[in-house]
Amino acid sequence: MVVDLDAFDRNIERHVAIASAKKKPMRVATKSIRVPWLIDRVKEKCGASFGGLMCFSAWEACFLADRGHDDLLVAYPTLANDALVALAKLSVAGKRVIVSVDSEDSIRAAANAAKESGAKLACVVDVDTSLTLMGAHLGVRRSPLARAEDVVRIARAARDSGHLNVLGVLAYEALVAGVADANPATWAKNVALRAIKGKSIDDVRARRAAMVAALREDGFDVTLVNGGGTGSLESTADDPSVTEVSCGSGFFKPHLFDAYESAFVRSLEPAEVFAVEITRRPGPGFLTCAGGGIIASGEAGKERLPIVVYPEGLGLLSLEGAGEVQTPLTGETADACALGTPALFRPAKAGEPMERFDEVLLFSNGKLASKERTYRGDGQCFG
Repeated sequence: MVVDLDAFDRNIERHVAIASAKKKPMRVATKSIRVPWLIDRVKEKCGASFGGLMCFSAWEACFLADRGHDDLLVAYPTLANDALVALAKLSVAGKRVIVSVDSEDSIRAAANAAKESGAKLACVVDVDTSLTLMGAHLGVRRSPLARAEDVVRIARAARDSGHLNVLGVLAYEALVAGVADANPATWAKNVALRAIKGKSIDDVRARRAAMVAALREDGFDVTLVNGGGTGSLESTADDPSVTEVSCGSGFFKPHLFDAYESAFVRSLEPAEVFAVEITRRPGPGFLTCAGGGIIASGEAGKERLPIVVYPEGLGLLSLEGAGEVQTPLTGETADACALGTPALFRPAKAGEPMERFDEVLLFSNGKLASKERTYRGDGQCFG
């Protein structure tokens, strides 16, 4: 795994420019990085715009706390008592730890762990921002809480537990942040997606403001309203009800971001590739790599496959794609490539490929600057 550190740094600067202009701290999504050294670098480069970490696992939050990080929001609810007790103990030790809840069950689990640990855990209510259009559900299946009254009901349950302190809401706009809308092969679909995303931005803004107002009216001191991702950073940062924005993938700009209309997203630079060895020549015009099947999560499709960026003029075979143990390539330059040559691929998503590598090679000014361990290289696996 190779990271262009100069491009990575410039991408951070582009994110900071938007967040600082709107006076919104940036909470860094660690799932999109998964390299402790790079997480530290983002924190350093963000400066006053750094607003803590958004973790995808309780144990990941504990690992990063041990490395000196604070202000850790675990964005995905867990009901596992051992994980919640570990987070509660971090709170007792003075760390700012925030869990997410979206049901009576998740509240009960978090409250029991807090009681067991002698802590009062901070929490946010995780809400659904999907759009309902002509009876259709557009967006991800994340939280059951879509209306202000639902949020207040869950917040009251958390407050009544006596062991949770409700800070506010977590409202990730997946339909805006996670949907490409400038695919050159699907012009008509792009037009429809842009219209849907525009409607979703207005809908989320109105519902999020209503949720915050309802919580305050019920006596809650709302201090944290999180939203956004790289794909929605501009619109989320512009929302007056939002107190902080989240981002992470854009620091690497994986190739799914190539098909976004947003001028900000288009301005980002690819900063991440992985290399596999070209080991076989099965016939004229063909090469085969050892490995290469690093596929992105989400709806299965060709856009989830990595793309070849070096040697130029090569592409995947439609009937094989990218495989775990071999990836065949074809193209006009195939016959000129020597066996043993590395093939470089851009992944579709940013952080997920790090699970396949022990270390990343960091290049600056065209030279190898250092080698840094991934979570995997540190012996960690946060499944």
